[in-house]
Amino acid sequence: MKITCSKGELARALSLVGRAVSTRAAVQVLGGVLVRAGDGQVELAATDMELSLRLSVDCQVEGEGAVVAPGRLLIDLARLLPESEVVLEHDPDRSVLEVTCGPASYKLNTYSAEDFPKLPDVEAAETFTVERAALLETVSRVARAASRDESRPVLTGILVRFEGGKLIMAATDSYRLSVKETELSGGQTSDLEAIVPARALTELGRVAQDSAELQVGVQENHVVFGAGDVWLTTRRIDGQFPNYKQLIPETFEHEVMLPREEFLEVVRRASVMAQRNSPLRLSFAEGGVTVSAQTQEVGEAKETLPVPFAGEPLEIGFNPEFLRDGLESVEADEVALQLISSLRPGLIRSPEENFAYLIMPIRLAG
Repeated sequence: MKITCSKGELARALSLVGRAVSTRAAVQVLGGVLVRAGDGQVELAATDMELSLRLSVDCQVEGEGAVVAPGRLLIDLARLLPESEVVLEHDPDRSVLEVTCGPASYKLNTYSAEDFPKLPDVEAAETFTVERAALLETVSRVARAASRDESRPVLTGILVRFEGGKLIMAATDSYRLSVKETELSGGQTSDLEAIVPARALTELGRVAQDSAELQVGVQENHVVFGAGDVWLTTRRIDGQFPNYKQLIPETFEHEVMLPREEFLEVVRRASVMAQRNSPLRLSFAEGGVTVSAQTQEVGEAKETLPVPFAGEPLEIGFNPEFLRDGLESVEADEVALQLISSLRPGLIRSPEENFAYLIMPIRLAG
């Protein structure tokens, strides 16, 4: 097997698929990139068993074949090679991949392609087309609320539902919940529901920047995304996602319209003093809200913002990072903060964006 291609094209392709190379040393072949040549193309693929990335590059190919090269080594090498044509030549007898570029020559020890995991067949998946910007914007609004705790796998995923020309995504770590509905252009009618690892959807945002549209489908227990010449596949997470509609209270005692950017800046400043798990305290009184934080042996912060609040004074505490994430997930100039009491969850809502962010309170001392 002998492959000749441009250094720039090879480096671009390897940097993309390299995002799926496993960093765990337990299974060595997962730290590699599959290089498969045939029909004037070379397919590059990598997987960590949760996520896989692959794409094909037009090359001059002599002899078909496949080999797994050490991933990080090949990626770094391709990036640093001089600007010239690159020749990859596999010697199966010695299990070596020779990389030649101008005067530079390298030999990399390889693994057998037979040991590389079988990836989902993307050609067998029934896919439909979705506008890239709509899907990735929806991901960006909800992904922060997904859990990073692997002990509850369902919560590390994002519920993705296509129905009736709409895309609905929801994520929760049990302390906060994000829900975003997006109207899809083009009359998308295919229905699909899956819990997709949040990491895979975040990665999709990185590899799909140059595509106007995405292909989305399901292949057995995998979800498949196509972006131009790149295919990303990820396993579906089994389990029952929490019923997010039941988690959001039907009625609230207060709704306060806040200037989003101004309120967010106050929250960011006060959060500097909310260290060692200290809560951010919001004290609502007639005509204003005071945002404060205090950490023993560090100091305290207090800032008041005029807001249209009326009624009995209300004090509630939130995790400063969670509150900040919720406000940063809204793009509108104004945001609605809906409250019931100091011990019930609050809801950040942006009605014009069909976005809701539920956040659990922290019980305040004193």
